[in-house]
Amino acid sequence: MTQTHLQEALDAVLAQTTQRHGGAPGVVAMATDRDGNFYEGAAGSRELGQDRPITTDSVFAIFSTTKALTGTCAMQLVEEGRIRLDDPVGKYVPEIDQLQVLEGFDASGQPLTRAPRRPITINDLMLHTSGLCYEFFSADDLKYRGAKGIPTVVTCNFDSIRTVLLHEPGAAWTYGVNIDWLGRIVEQQRGQRLGAVMAERIFGPLGMKDIGFGLSDSMRSRRVTIHDRAADGRLTPLPDLVLPDPPPMDMGGHGLYATVGEYMKFIRMLLNQGAGPNGRVLKAETVDAMCRDGLSAMGLSVGGWTTSIPSLSNTGEFFAGTPKGWAYTFMTNRERTPSGRPAHSLMWAGLANCFYWIDRTTGIGGYWATQILPFQDAVSYPGFVEFESAVYHHR
Repeated sequence: MTQTHLQEALDAVLAQTTQRHGGAPGVVAMATDRDGNFYEGAAGSRELGQDRPITTDSVFAIFSTTKALTGTCAMQLVEEGRIRLDDPVGKYVPEIDQLQVLEGFDASGQPLTRAPRRPITINDLMLHTSGLCYEFFSADDLKYRGAKGIPTVVTCNFDSIRTVLLHEPGAAWTYGVNIDWLGRIVEQQRGQRLGAVMAERIFGPLGMKDIGFGLSDSMRSRRVTIHDRAADGRLTPLPDLVLPDPPPMDMGGHGLYATVGEYMKFIRMLLNQGAGPNGRVLKAETVDAMCRDGLSAMGLSVGGWTTSIPSLSNTGEFFAGTPKGWAYTFMTNRERTPSGRPAHSLMWAGLANCFYWIDRTTGIGGYWATQILPFQDAVSYPGFVEFESAVYHHR
């Protein structure tokens, strides 16, 4: 298949996603091999009802696609022998030892808790097996936060991650604020804010500029507005919905803003076994370790999620019926996906419907970015699957 056919097929996916009734206001999508992007596309507008076309250099709140960069900073510390994956987290961030396991609630709605039977390890944080969750994926976590006056994670402060364990460390895979705690370990070891560590140890070697926990004036002028999709499908722009800038804490789990092009440089680094244009970010063997399914040996797997705040997320699952595990710090598919991604590839997503995949077998990766809540949007998510499928079909 020629490059022209590929370009036309992928352009059509973006056009259909934005032009259909109830479509996404705007989308930027890119695909890369080990050498560089072989597709860059943008369609629609930065804000519904505004004559501001979305462009390939538009800036997105990338939410949980932040996690893999924080995981990279942690694995650099592992390489240097400064931390070990089986270390208790409390050795570096003692506050985590105050967290309790939730047993239930009493008649007045107050939580019943007890101490965990073993400490949370760095490995638990990396694999999301600590018992920590997000308030929008757990009615119990939401209720606990309400009872204890714990703020939402989008406040980007330390108190927002000092919540409750839904189960014993190591007992299950539960997606939550683990990587924010991991970022605190990085900060403790480096003596710097997480954003400064990333700038020095990831952004510099990879030549990434339009990315950060805060927005430069240039980035702010290109920011895409987050939209809300109501139950009836209607979209409403939320121009004032932004993360605190500057944030009280650099949230390693969800805090970055970036252009899609900058994230592609990070994907390429992983496709190239840790090598970047301006130096090595990780050793090749570290990349191999990061990309390994850490749950299979524990007899655990990744399933779907149930929403507890429908305005932020739909209930859903990626590729239901395809067995999935978790690596450091992305989902891995144990079998080939319906979209054509080979087994043992990587992917994850961000709350406002950003999605990426990294296929080290074929040497291909991609990123699909929109700004819509709730998560797993009825238009944007199928558009991502179609985009990825078209890359494999036409390449």
